[in-house]
Amino acid sequence: MTIRNIIDHGQRYRPRMACLKKVEALVVEMQDPKNGVKSQTQRLVITTIPHAITGEDIVAWIANRFKVDSVEAQGIGTMMVAFGYIYPLQDHKKLILKPDTSLYRFQTPYFWPAQQWPAEDTDYAIYLAKRNIRKKGMLELYEQEHYNSLHKWMNHKWDFIVMQAKEQYRAGKERKKPDRVVFDCQERAYWVVHRPPPGTISAMDYGIDRLIDPNVDEVTEKKTHDYYRRIIIYTQQSIMRSRVKSSVSVGAIVKYMTTYKNHDPFLAPCLPSSPWLTDDVTYWDLNMPNVEIPTKMRVERWTFGFGELLSDPRGRADFRLFLKKEFSGENLAFWETCEDLKWGAAATMKEKAQQIYKTFLAPGAPRWINIDGKTMEITVKGLVHPHRYVLDAAQTHIYMLMKKDSFGRYMKSPVFKETQRKAICPEAHRFTDAQLEQNARKRTRKASLSPLIVRQQEQEEKARLAASGPVDITQVMSKLDRRNMLKEGEKK
Repeated sequence: MTIRNIIDHGQRYRPRMACLKKVEALVVEMQDPKNGVKSQTQRLVITTIPHAITGEDIVAWIANRFKVDSVEAQGIGTMMVAFGYIYPLQDHKKLILKPDTSLYRFQTPYFWPAQQWPAEDTDYAIYLAKRNIRKKGMLELYEQEHYNSLHKWMNHKWDFIVMQAKEQYRAGKERKKPDRVVFDCQERAYWVVHRPPPGTISAMDYGIDRLIDPNVDEVTEKKTHDYYRRIIIYTQQSIMRSRVKSSVSVGAIVKYMTTYKNHDPFLAPCLPSSPWLTDDVTYWDLNMPNVEIPTKMRVERWTFGFGELLSDPRGRADFRLFLKKEFSGENLAFWETCEDLKWGAAATMKEKAQQIYKTFLAPGAPRWINIDGKTMEITVKGLVHPHRYVLDAAQTHIYMLMKKDSFGRYMKSPVFKETQRKAICPEAHRFTDAQLEQNARKRTRKASLSPLIVRQQEQEEKARLAASGPVDITQVMSKLDRRNMLKEGEKK
């Protein structure tokens, strides 16, 4: 990761200023002495930290303030930590909010992003020089690289930087130890936000400086003569690229509508009847995701394209059977596991990525797939820091392989022809006007309550049950016995 100067693109702070103002208003509300997050003096190792708060208190306050669950409240808190409004006192490298007893503090307004204080390289060099003096040369690896790069680049004024660092270090030693620790944490939190460690995404980057993929290292792409030559060639090709005429676009839309018109139950009559009109659910039963025998209309839709076949669970099962007979079922299995990684839970993302690599990509894998060397290199490099889309290159390669090769053979295979032969075409139901009118009356429903009112009623019911305490079963049984005795006496 190289040191970049702050380049003003004209609207650097304007697009996110509205968001930052809302976050600042929330931070001010959280620091309210009466209704805000409760802070107290905490002991960190051997140092007493004033006005410290825990992660679980922050999550609970946000959840109560916005009436959301703990997961969404943790997401809001993590955003505040990423922007630098709240900073951790223990783990400085991970800008996330942990819903436990981890200690945090509110950042002083001087370091808030909305102050538009540019994170200049001179200030960062002074900060690294001061840390180098305090740590006696034992900096983090990425900080040491930045320190050496800045030393080489700012060699003409390095004496001034070192002098400023020594003066700030000497002034800091005169403070009390709690104040010194708090100020050091505030300053370090600011530079972790604006100069994040490698492999993390900075929330402050905007426009062309935005680093989307944490696996992309700027050092690997040096701005050489060849780099600018490729940029010029790409720009020239973009200018010379032919544009699609409006008539061609309209023709493509008409063709699409003509193809899919008969398969849309709102545009064409559906067999045996439309459940939205007749209240007969046979149409939904025949088109369930994993039905044993599909309809002819459903099988016909598979022929429109490979994407239609994979999007239908029944069609995918039929295609899987065909691939097993050709001993290439690992391709579809790899595509499905990549989809599961892309849309699965974030907690199991790293474990799933490692399991996919061991099963399909590693040398000697039990279900090894055939991809080219360039795609394998990109995939293996991305697995160092796995994310949801780390396998996109390999998944696209396998998808195109199945689309161009396996899909065409599947359309001509006995498996598809047998499914097409067994497909059913249900007969249309005939309902009279009286039956349709009666079904319409049954479907008439009253307006439901607002979700906010329902949620409030659920919370009141939970509070009432919690206040009532545990139920004594002996008292309940005695009341029932007395009630039964009174009923028997009335009968007599």
